[in-house]
Amino acid sequence: MNSISPHEMFANPDHDEESRENFVKEMMIHVSTDLMAGKRKLYQNVVKPKFISLNQRTPKNRHEVRHHMEKEWYNQAWGSLRRTTQEMMFDSIGESVERQNESLIEKSKNYFNRTNLRRQGTLNLDKNLKIPRYHTAVDIHCKPGGYHTELCKDDLFAGAEYDRSYNLFAMGASGPLNDDMGRSIANFVKKRYENFQPIRILEMGCTVGHSTLPYSNYFPNAEIYAIDVAAPCLRYAYARAESLGVPVNWSQQNAENTNFKNEYFDLIVSHILFHETSNKALRNILSECYRLLAPNGVMAHFDAPQYEDMPDPYDHTLGDWSTHYNAEPFWGTFHDQDLSKIMIDSGFNKNKIFKHQMAKSVFLDEKPEYKKVSRTPAYPVFGAQK
Repeated sequence: MNSISPHEMFANPDHDEESRENFVKEMMIHVSTDLMAGKRKLYQNVVKPKFISLNQRTPKNRHEVRHHMEKEWYNQAWGSLRRTTQEMMFDSIGESVERQNESLIEKSKNYFNRTNLRRQGTLNLDKNLKIPRYHTAVDIHCKPGGYHTELCKDDLFAGAEYDRSYNLFAMGASGPLNDDMGRSIANFVKKRYENFQPIRILEMGCTVGHSTLPYSNYFPNAEIYAIDVAAPCLRYAYARAESLGVPVNWSQQNAENTNFKNEYFDLIVSHILFHETSNKALRNILSECYRLLAPNGVMAHFDAPQYEDMPDPYDHTLGDWSTHYNAEPFWGTFHDQDLSKIMIDSGFNKNKIFKHQMAKSVFLDEKPEYKKVSRTPAYPVFGAQK
């Protein structure tokens, strides 16, 4: 697995913790490659022919496929192991980070207590912000407490854990700073809009800033802003960015309704945000993007591909598994959405919207050996220009 580039806020595992983490990684690879291949064969050679024999047609949608696949012991075993490895990931990393949380909080104070001359970015937290129900109703991704729960005063746990767990989940294929999503979408925007020079950039749902920081390299003259509802992640994001020398203005806000002025931003981005929200929130956020964008401003959002982009309903069930068993209840519904219509309803001109666009992975171009374990060799992007 690709090792993370060191930064001062990283919660390094000790020998035994790293060994346990590596076991989880190998188990995840086995489940997502070897066992996944067997699952596809089961569908093609057993479940699909049986369905055709019974119904005189092929399955119409993911619901029919899932109904029949879930009767098969092999699929049940795969699902059990897939869920187990997800829980093992958080168990192994969480214990290690919790051990270091107090020292990380003390270390972060070096950045929070800097003089104005030395501080680069800003952090504004809102203790009165209401965490939306789509975060509190379930532990997103089976992460105990989700990303917003605070364990203590000045807590960093959820953020520090995510810095480790995302690298493990991505099998190292997101790069040493876990920043391939941000690099790839920034590169996509720069190529699509060649003369585009944003003055202010906003990332919605930034978590710990993995995808935020690359925009400062691609657009060095821009002011970078980032929002999230999770205070522990934002504290960690701020300290991490300061340790890496990247100025960002972080604030705790709900992307559905921010406190920024109308037409304040030239570029608004998000990376795997929408499937963790809700039907109503999706529409609210895109409407908020329209309000916040300056004339000719651009929004670009990455999330998993819509079902309409995948002709085989079997492929729909692979991601939709997370709807039912990985505490991501909006996954399936989000990927059924007519994003073009929602963007138009939000105010965007139908001639200036785009979807079905693929942002090629920058990291995999640099390190092609990671293609065999990468979950996302390219990133599906939708968005618009105002």
